[in-house]
Amino acid sequence: MRRFLLLLLTIGFLTNVGDPAMAAGAKPEYKIGDRLAQPGSSASSVYKETGWDALIPKDWNPFKQLRALNFGALKDSDPRAAEAMRKMREIWDSAPVDPSLRGKRIRIAGFVVPLEHKGDWITEFLLVPYFGACIHVPPPPANQIIYVVAGTLLKKAEATDAVWVSGTMSIAHAESMLGASGYKMKADVVVPYTETH
Repeated sequence: MRRFLLLLLTIGFLTNVGDPAMAAGAKPEYKIGDRLAQPGSSASSVYKETGWDALIPKDWNPFKQLRALNFGALKDSDPRAAEAMRKMREIWDSAPVDPSLRGKRIRIAGFVVPLEHKGDWITEFLLVPYFGACIHVPPPPANQIIYVVAGTLLKKAEATDAVWVSGTMSIAHAESMLGASGYKMKADVVVPYTETH
């Protein structure tokens, strides 16, 4: 009988390994910098599934401007280090967007950074490509942040929740205390992230 119980416990443990969602409704664990898998697009969808790299203009190379800053030669206490960081933030916050995305209906996976609330409901948020952005680590470039206005209120979405957002893109620079965004989206649908459609 003891062997049978041990076998059942082992089978139960192994079926939950690698799938945190299986454990009593637990949310998946993400580490800072983790990105979500971006499955291929579905032909039947009215929204084109889009990865974050598609938001970056092909000819944009921020490192071209940053090379001249020579971070390796600077110490934290050096006033030139503070100036270099300010210049880098300026480059990031003014990162160019891809104008061909204007008016496109897309579906993209990312992490929620709440901005506006109505009680427990979220009305506006930043969508970012990796876990911890704008909260635990500095924000990514503006062309990697989407300012989302929810078409319907989102109940109990929390900072760093992983979601799929479907809606219409526009080109609109917006500043917030959590980061500068280069895109804006009117979200028609926001659902919890899964790797399958």
